[in-house]
Amino acid sequence: MSIDAYTNAFIARMLTSGGDRRIRVPAGANTNIYGASPFPRAMMAYAASTANDISLQAFQHLSVTASAWPTSEPMSGSTYRRALEGLRRRIRNAYRLDDTTDIVFAPSGTDLEYVALALAKARSGLPVTNILLGSDEVGSGCLLAAAGRTFATETALVEGIGKGEVVEGLGDTRVVDIRVRDLHGRPRSSPEITRDVDQAARFAVAAGRHALAHTIHGSKTGLVLPDLDGIDTLRARYGERLSIMVDACQARIEADTIRAYLDRGAIVLLSGSKFMGGPPFSGFALVPKALADAGSFARGLNRVFRRGEWPARWAATMPLDSGANPGLLLRLEAALFELECFTRLASDARDRVILRFNNAVDSFADALGVRLVDSNKPAPRPQDRLTLENGTLSTFDLSPLAGSPDFATAQRWQRVLAARGIRLGQPVKCVRLSDGRWAGTLRVSLSMPLMTELAELDEAAIIRRFDGDMASIAEVLGAAARTVAA
Repeated sequence: MSIDAYTNAFIARMLTSGGDRRIRVPAGANTNIYGASPFPRAMMAYAASTANDISLQAFQHLSVTASAWPTSEPMSGSTYRRALEGLRRRIRNAYRLDDTTDIVFAPSGTDLEYVALALAKARSGLPVTNILLGSDEVGSGCLLAAAGRTFATETALVEGIGKGEVVEGLGDTRVVDIRVRDLHGRPRSSPEITRDVDQAARFAVAAGRHALAHTIHGSKTGLVLPDLDGIDTLRARYGERLSIMVDACQARIEADTIRAYLDRGAIVLLSGSKFMGGPPFSGFALVPKALADAGSFARGLNRVFRRGEWPARWAATMPLDSGANPGLLLRLEAALFELECFTRLASDARDRVILRFNNAVDSFADALGVRLVDSNKPAPRPQDRLTLENGTLSTFDLSPLAGSPDFATAQRWQRVLAARGIRLGQPVKCVRLSDGRWAGTLRVSLSMPLMTELAELDEAAIIRRFDGDMASIAEVLGAAARTVAA
């Protein structure tokens, strides 16, 4: 085996290590349970709302990065800490954040839930009521993690644990789950959501508990709830009795919006493995200065996190494992590579790609006879820009097709598409059929690496690319629908 081949195999092995079973590729398979590969592949990729294959450019970048690692012994904890400090500086630069913003890394976006819970509890000294928005539209394990429980049978540090076990120190957490869509699948308004969060927070505070509002900036279908006015209303009403975390794990968020949340004292959660385009899974929490190192943390964090993943100056992290997770480091490095490439795009090039993507999606929906699932972002006026929030993700409601495809049917169709070299995002339970079953949906989305690639093309080439890709998707779905109807 050549050195290059050895390095490539090493990288692929590392990318599927240091997490939970979701990132592993089963024996005899080429992909993980989300259909993503640790190797670059020639696929039509619109699956960034779920999970990505690593791009060829990022994989080559990791080849250079990993070749500089010492091979005589495992990575030390000190090396790991220094590398993560470098990533912190790069994240701050990419989002134009000042040095007062602290950053906590995690093996996945779901693990970040524990960061917000631990900080809220340490800050208040009270048990926490986690007011979770839209459990069906955030990560699949989020409801358990939001309750201070394990969401898998292992972590990046511990194997053989029970799913749903209490994370020591967070077991007194309560969850209030607030719907973000009505029974007809329509997004609820920000004032409605703010009212419900207000009510849940009032009950929590009256019971001698600390309220934590788990808001969303980019759900699985692109919802943003509540808006900044709603957050300001809640902050004015509850002050220090309420903490806010913003689940922006899709990473479809502008830098100035991140700063607006941080200025309001909110913790912002981001994943490197969705829109950012890195391989599954990785995540980081942006923590404003006011919440830094609030005292001692829940003891159970030592089964999830390593010390280097938390800011070095936080004394509360001393009991955490002092070792390294090179797999997570490589996944984060790949994500940061994609983020930095993306931030170098000229704004007009970025806007051109988003506009042409949305034109192609609209034409696709009309031609195939499917509906676009409503989001709560207002449609931009002709003079407005499409943003990362309202322009990079669309969800198709397949129920108008013959046979009214349901959720299980959409799951099968997603696998059929993947077998034909087309990766779309997983179905989401957001629209009901008349008989109460969940309608079939599929998601099509841009990623940072795809946008970076397309931004190099001229206008006509971008249009041809999107139109051709949508035509290929329509051909497969149309054939599948005719089979159902027959």
